[in-house]
Amino acid sequence: MVSILPSEVPTAKLHGYLLGAVGPRPIAFASTMDADGRPNLSPFSFFNVFSANPPIMIFSPARRVRDNTTKHTLENALNTKEVVINVVNYDLVQQASLASTEYREGENEFKKAGLTMLPSDLVRPFRVAESPVQFECKVLKVEALGKQGGAGNLIFSEVLKIHVAPDVLDDLGNIDQHKIDLVARMGGNWYSRANKGMFEVPKPLSTLGIGVDKIPDHIRLSRVLTGNDLGMLGNVETIPSDEQVAEFVASNMGIKAIISADDEEQLHNKAKAYLDQKDIPAAWKILLAGAKQNRKG
Repeated sequence: MVSILPSEVPTAKLHGYLLGAVGPRPIAFASTMDADGRPNLSPFSFFNVFSANPPIMIFSPARRVRDNTTKHTLENALNTKEVVINVVNYDLVQQASLASTEYREGENEFKKAGLTMLPSDLVRPFRVAESPVQFECKVLKVEALGKQGGAGNLIFSEVLKIHVAPDVLDDLGNIDQHKIDLVARMGGNWYSRANKGMFEVPKPLSTLGIGVDKIPDHIRLSRVLTGNDLGMLGNVETIPSDEQVAEFVASNMGIKAIISADDEEQLHNKAKAYLDQKDIPAAWKILLAGAKQNRKG
């Protein structure tokens, strides 16, 4: 056995051991609102349900290891005492990952991740319309576990109202674990899909991804590309240049043929195939090349 004393390893290394060993961890996709009414949305895997009567969930936004600063979600929970906890299923995972990017204060992660803001009934923060289960909560208390980078802050959240999508219910009105298709975090880039097994989602860029809201409408409104596809496209720092697109097309006769056919659905299906292979640059290039051809036409 390799034996480790927490006090003798850097916090970042210790963080990796803890997250690599303790999992899968459910994800609280937490929606809050700041004092000025601006929405914030971020996922947290230090999360679980701890009581049914009263119904209590706790999640923990930790202080950043690199500079010991606190997260907007924590600040909002302290100020407004309200949160909506949305669960994350497989159809939502890429967009949830994109929302974890540390955008500047006041930036709307709903828009950056291409998600729909759904008004809540009893609290001010919005629900994530795409989430299959949403919990409107009031914050009972916040318990800080330390003052150094990496220290957690337990947000005790009492559930006031639950919203469940009908399509995840079975014939008896219970949540069907196959239909809800939940995902959970593991160590590094790894996730677990409850009804399939492990899969990988690369972390968002250390620099800011452009966000789904910056994807051109002819791509963002595609009838072929899914929310997960858009989440991957939005997690790039810059889109390919005209020169890069031209070089890509020139070196691929099959792509030329698809573009010449002027069939948007076929083009988007080809881009989706690249995304399924995690080749995001190629997907961008074929989508941009098709748009350029349409402008010429």
